[in-house]
Amino acid sequence: MPDKAGAPPRAWQRMLSGRRLDLLDPSPLDVEISDIAHGLARVARWNGQTHGDHAFSVAQHSLLVEDIFLARVADASPDARLAALLHDAPEYVIGDMISPFKSAVGGGYKAVEQRLQRAIHLRFALAAETSAALKKQIKQADQIAAYFEATVLAGFSVAEATRFFGRPSGISPDRFDLSCKPAKLAQSEFLERFAAIEKLRPEAGGQRPAVA
Repeated sequence: MPDKAGAPPRAWQRMLSGRRLDLLDPSPLDVEISDIAHGLARVARWNGQTHGDHAFSVAQHSLLVEDIFLARVADASPDARLAALLHDAPEYVIGDMISPFKSAVGGGYKAVEQRLQRAIHLRFALAAETSAALKKQIKQADQIAAYFEATVLAGFSVAEATRFFGRPSGISPDRFDLSCKPAKLAQSEFLERFAAIEKLRPEAGGQRPAVA
């Protein structure tokens, strides 16, 4: 819905937590995991073009990527696991734009996404910039997840999915959860995984103080 004609321009969004997040200059102080989980559970992967009674949400995709990442990097640190879980976290406010449209939009979208990702990382005491090695590992898990989603849920043939995402070897979709779930359930499962990873992190015995 557009803002009222004549209203002052704004680049912020009111979150259900009460935070007011500036999308162009985001502050870590305005990032809350409850808002991230709520938003991602209501953003559909593949523009909603998936089988099932519910969308396959970005929250579910994030859980899948972290699961695949851990299966491939068994000794991954809790920080690395959290980075994998939050790899698409900016989409809780900017949505999941499919790759062809991202290419058409160009660099502006990417710049906004990167600023949001840095703010999210800082909020949860992760490095603002993910190392090249970790970024590659997460991207590989992301590509495997995309292949599984494409072939199991989104109607892609094996040949088509292989062309766009690469065909993974030595790993099967059967061991991962690819069911499409109601938003509230996906939201709850995302928050549970976040909490489980946080307990493994050493700061304050896994109990990170809230940012006021």
